[in-house]
Amino acid sequence: MATAQVVRAEWTKIRSVASTVWTLSTAVIVTIALGMLISALSKNEFDNLSERERLSFDPTFISFAGTSLGQLAMIVFGVLVVSNEYSTGMIRASLAAVPRRGVFLFSKLAVATALAFVVGMATSFATFFLGQLMLGDLRASIGDDGVLRAVFGGGLYMTLIALFSMGVAAMLRSPLLSLGILMPFFFLISNILGNVSATEKVGQFLPDQAGSRIMQVVTPVDDDTPYGPWGGLGIMALWVIAAVAGGYVLLKRRDAQ
Repeated sequence: MATAQVVRAEWTKIRSVASTVWTLSTAVIVTIALGMLISALSKNEFDNLSERERLSFDPTFISFAGTSLGQLAMIVFGVLVVSNEYSTGMIRASLAAVPRRGVFLFSKLAVATALAFVVGMATSFATFFLGQLMLGDLRASIGDDGVLRAVFGGGLYMTLIALFSMGVAAMLRSPLLSLGILMPFFFLISNILGNVSATEKVGQFLPDQAGSRIMQVVTPVDDDTPYGPWGGLGIMALWVIAAVAGGYVLLKRRDAQ
C-alpha cells in the first residue's frame, strides 16, 4: 500500500472514532474556559498583589492557565489514537495491510499530529484573546514583545504533548497502562518535582515544565531557569523524539498483539 493511501486510511480511522471528537473538544473547552476564569480572577486580585508580584505579572501566561488541564485531554487523544487498535485487536489487520511498520506508525502520527496542531493553534489563539478580554486594562497586545511567540508556542506545546503521548502509547500499547502513567506524571508528579526545592532542578527539565516556558512573556523576578522559551521547547522536543523513537523501535521488534 502506497504511503498516501496509508495516510488516507489513518485519517479515516481517526475521524471515524468518537473519542477523537470528544477528547479534542474537551481540550478546547477546558483550556479556554479555565483560562478565562483565571484571567478574570487575576484582574480582581491585581490590586492586592505586592510590588514584587506585580513585577512578575504576566497577562499572556495567565490566559494559558487552562492549559494545565486542557493538556490532559490532549494526552487522552494521543494515547487513544495509537492504542485503540491494540485494545480492539485491529492492529493485526492494520499491520497485515501495511507490513512496513515504519510507514504505518509515522503515517498515523503524522495525521494525528496535524490534527492536534490545528486544534492546538486554534485553542491557543482563542485562549489568548478571550483571556485578555477578561483582564481588561491589564491585558497584553498580540503585537507586544514576545506575545505572538508565546501564543504560537502555546499551540506547539499542545501539539507536542499529544505527540509525546502517542510515542509512549506506541511503547506501552495498552491505553490503561499509558494513561495510568501519563496522567499522574503530568498532573501530579511533575508539579511536585518542579515545586519542591530539593527536586526543582530536575523538574525544570521535564517535558511539560520545560515546554511551558514558551508561553511565558514576563520572567519572574526570582526565576533562575537555565534556558529560555525556545530552549525549553527544544528540551520538550527531545523528550518527544525519544518517545517516538522508542515506540518505533519496539513496534519493529515485537509481534502484533
